[in-house]
Amino acid sequence: MNEFVIIKKYFSELSIKNKGSYGLSDDIFFDHKKKIGISIDTYIEGTHFLNFKNPELVIKKALRASISDLICKGINPIYYFISLSGNNKHLTKKNISNIKLALKQEQKKYNIALSGGDMSRSNKLSITISSIGYSKKLPILRNGAKNNDDIYITNTIGDAFVGLKVLQEKIKLSKKRAGYFIKKFYLPNLPFKFSRKIHLFANSSIDISDGFFQDLKHILSNSNLSSEIFVNNIPVSVYLNLYLKREKKRKLNFISRGDDYQILFTANKSKRNLIKKISKTTSTKVTRIGIITNKFISKHIKLINGKFGLPKKHGYIHNFN
Repeated sequence: MNEFVIIKKYFSELSIKNKGSYGLSDDIFFDHKKKIGISIDTYIEGTHFLNFKNPELVIKKALRASISDLICKGINPIYYFISLSGNNKHLTKKNISNIKLALKQEQKKYNIALSGGDMSRSNKLSITISSIGYSKKLPILRNGAKNNDDIYITNTIGDAFVGLKVLQEKIKLSKKRAGYFIKKFYLPNLPFKFSRKIHLFANSSIDISDGFFQDLKHILSNSNLSSEIFVNNIPVSVYLNLYLKREKKRKLNFISRGDDYQILFTANKSKRNLIKKISKTTSTKVTRIGIITNKFISKHIKLINGKFGLPKKHGYIHNFN
């Protein structure tokens, strides 16, 4: 069983009387009376990051990934709680000082504040972050997509996966190119300003954390709809495009592996001009990459302009046997 099967089969019924949990089908909890949104995630050494050689980068990545769950819903993050587990090799005075400095920088960047947490000793390093935010309006959930909605992605995707492969020494690049992709892996460029306007146009929304196809399927399955995706429109960076052409690699294998933390959302066609305007005023690249349909399509996704079918791996998923 995978994580989503376990949640649905064993735990979702425990939240039936809890309106703000949305049946555990989304990434957040939202208190409708107090207008508070909460997300929680755990990051484990060897699974979510290779090692703790750069604690300041790891902690920034974990914090950005956490608040990404809120901002893609139109919730403004305010507070965060952090729990660290590790041993004396992980949590040295130097590493703790670097973590403090990194968190201070992130707090200034996103106007958030540390509000509590926990520390414990363990052989394997893990980081758990819970983010809390506010929204006067209801969050934009996964299940709100409508037939004939446009499908959009903010900025570009795929760079983080190359960065991971560079760190794993499975891809070799020049120092400059390698540095670019590694930075994208550790420091995703969250569409923070754009997210604050998302209530004006989005019907459904999710952040691309597990991989484009995996997260798109969350929107489609929760909305009981399908999609047509224009492969050529899926936005990738200049560096990634050059790498794909030089190495003759397939784009779909690189944009479906996660860690991008961009917003994948759907909106009515009448919102196209408004989205262009907000894209410009917030200096955020926004690309229309598909259409929501009510036609039954195998696996909910039909590729347009694609030379091949869907990649074998639609994204990252935790399996438990």
